[in-house]
Amino acid sequence: MTRSARLPILDWVVGYRKEWVRLDVVAGLTAAAVVIPKALAYATTAGLPVQAGLYTALFPLVIYALFGTSRVLSVSTTTTIAILVAANLARVAPDGADVAVLQTATATLALLVGAILVAASVLRLGFVADFISEPVLIGFKAGIGLVIVLDQIPKLLGVHFEKGSFFHNVVATIQSIPHASLATVAVGVGTIVLLEALHRLVPRAPAPLIAVAAGIAAVQLFGLQAHGVATVGEIPRGLPSLVAPDFSLIGVLWPGALGIALMSFTETIAAGRAFAASGEPQLVPNRELFATGLANAGAAVFGSMPAGGGTSQTAVNRSAGARSQLAELVTAAATLLTMLLLAGPMSLMPQATLAGIVIVYSVGLIELAGFRSIIAIRRMEFIWALVAMAGVVLLGTLQGILVAIVLSVVSLAQQVANPPVHVLGRKPGTNVFRPRTEEHPEDESFPGLLLLRVEGRIFFLNAAKIGEQIRPLVTQAAPNVLAIDLSGVFDLEYTALKALIEAQRRCEADGISVWLVGLTPSVLSVVERSSLGRTLGRERMHFNLEIAVRKYLGAGDRETLSQLELPPPVTAPSPSPA
Repeated sequence: MTRSARLPILDWVVGYRKEWVRLDVVAGLTAAAVVIPKALAYATTAGLPVQAGLYTALFPLVIYALFGTSRVLSVSTTTTIAILVAANLARVAPDGADVAVLQTATATLALLVGAILVAASVLRLGFVADFISEPVLIGFKAGIGLVIVLDQIPKLLGVHFEKGSFFHNVVATIQSIPHASLATVAVGVGTIVLLEALHRLVPRAPAPLIAVAAGIAAVQLFGLQAHGVATVGEIPRGLPSLVAPDFSLIGVLWPGALGIALMSFTETIAAGRAFAASGEPQLVPNRELFATGLANAGAAVFGSMPAGGGTSQTAVNRSAGARSQLAELVTAAATLLTMLLLAGPMSLMPQATLAGIVIVYSVGLIELAGFRSIIAIRRMEFIWALVAMAGVVLLGTLQGILVAIVLSVVSLAQQVANPPVHVLGRKPGTNVFRPRTEEHPEDESFPGLLLLRVEGRIFFLNAAKIGEQIRPLVTQAAPNVLAIDLSGVFDLEYTALKALIEAQRRCEADGISVWLVGLTPSVLSVVERSSLGRTLGRERMHFNLEIAVRKYLGAGDRETLSQLELPPPVTAPSPSPA
């Protein structure tokens, strides 16, 4: 292993260019203006003191910059991770009143998340990044968005009530509206309006920083605390004290830590891939597991929340011109200066301002365009997305992760268990064979010859299903020859091979000759080593459908051959219907 492979920071340090310095510094400061206010807001979402957000915007960034493979990925906390942390911490400190217990539990949770990610790296489980299907992930994030927005509305209204299920909170929120603090509502709504206006009119402006500054200024100028506007209160100045994890909490926290680790890695890979520029090193999933795991574990003892790559902050980093992880180190330095010099002014930040920031950026998790795109293409996957969203809303965020994973597995199993079987026809005037449809009744068929195409992997889970699809087609066509095109089959498992042998025997008993067409090298090797290969011989295994049809027509009488004479082979632009 090379030195740079052990410490990826050397990859970009060695090839660093002088002209990148200004770009990285500007990008790092710009990203800090977004990362710091959002980290403070997400700390409140997690039910933690706001300084936990500052610690999360500092330590994970530095550690990831040393070990991560992405040049511009910004690693801090995200809306999804924040709400998952809140759900997990509620198991240890239901009322959230004991700050010391919360800090200990947070350190334990972040350490667990880091350990899980590092262990996954050692086991080379980087493929897990693609484990949850896109429709299920869209539904899961939409559910998270709904839960977060509902959780922040009471802070926007300046009211308090005992939290319960999603629908309990909906009813309680509605009932509390008459008791809302008008001044608090004005601050919260003003924050949302300001953020939206900046997003539309000045999209490159550090909107969260401006909103925070406006909120603090309003408190000082108008004495809003006297009108019932709650502020975040005192923020400890300076570096955090070390927090020792409590290993007795592992039994309670590990299931949630597993879910947070999965979402952290999923979001990290998604953000890193989305903003990788041409010419930059590709992300190495197992290295990202390791780097993100170290970022979580190393930052845990400083009171940091679990962290992962954030899409919005990485987008800001990239658009501001970042060229390397120096930009992340600049963002971390800006966070450190904030902790040392600006803790006093930030204590006047209104809670409603943070709630407004969280709401604006959490609404983005509810991708209505994504739902529309899914239903326009596949209705079943739209249902999966809705079920994933309902799982989060009805069962809770931690259980919602389990629902999302189960749905992805069920969806995958449904697809592999039901591979398509197509009856083929030949497009007139070409050598293209395609599934027969009502749109193309002119496609040619051949009396006594049934052409079928099977696609995908054939193994124990779907072999019986394929047989169930083929039998009625054979019964209806009553062919002399059944030619099965296996060009789209990349693997033929032993159980499926036995099923194919039995099907061939039944067909032969009924006077139907079975031909295999288009076998890939791996499938051909399996067939040749079995009794099926000896039974069929080379004369009933053909390279492609064109050869099979010519062989069949050549074996018929001259009258049939003259009626169905194949035209000269023509290469079609595409095998899809014209």
